Amino acid sequence: MLISWPMKTLYSLRMRASRGATHISGAERIVAADELVCATAELMSRAALRHGAPADEVHCIAERIDPATVQYHSFPDVTNYAAPEWRAGRQLALELLTKAGVDAKVAQAGLDLLANGPGANGANMRGAVLMDATSGQRLEPDQQRGVRVSRMDLAPQVRNQIHAELEAAGLGHHRTAEALTLSGKVLAAPGIVAELCWSDEADYITGYVADPQRGYQRITPLKALGDQRGGRVFFVAPNVEVADLIHFLERQPLLFDAIGAIQRQQG
Repeated sequence: MLISWPMKTLYSLRMRASRGATHISGAERIVAADELVCATAELMSRAALRHGAPADEVHCIAERIDPATVQYHSFPDVTNYAAPEWRAGRQLALELLTKAGVDAKVAQAGLDLLANGPGANGANMRGAVLMDATSGQRLEPDQQRGVRVSRMDLAPQVRNQIHAELEAAGLGHHRTAEALTLSGKVLAAPGIVAELCWSDEADYITGYVADPQRGYQRITPLKALGDQRGGRVFFVAPNVEVADLIHFLERQPLLFDAIGAIQRQQG
């Protein structure tokens, strides 16, 4: 639905941190003007503390947004799957992607792309791959940058409630809430068939498959401990208007004001 946040001046606040030429941290919020200073300090502090050593550079940018343009959505449902090891996890991911409507060969190509590094010479990408769910064609205009999902957050009136419900379900780490926020925006975008993701952080082995019908499906493990390759693939319907899709993902402000169902772990 499309509603306004009355009587508020809103800002999209985005943080990016790097060490040398490597991107090491990123986060963002949508906040009212009177919360901007505190939110900026929180993100700056977080960037400085992550990954065991200080960042070389931390950049924060705040951009005013029109409250009348903000869309409100509910978080996707969450299902947890435990696999005996990462190969089985990827086989499960393949099955979930095909159930969502991705061609089996294309789904395997997406898995292989993340496993080998989707960027040039096997490097990771900061953004996501856009892939036609039927043909496997890559659709992102810049295959080094990818597509960056941005301008999304939890609605302030339900932020504490959502965090409490995730905590009660054993999903209280900030990384889970942020992944749900990003994936939820992806699933709300026009033409999305499914999403595949696992982190490029060596010590984080959980990933997920998401689709508009089944929601956010966490899989542990989806890669081997110590593996530094990872990223995101957005599988899209044939003949999608790529420019419109990218504009929604990168520019449309979106807040989540409700949480979906959270299912317990499945084998």
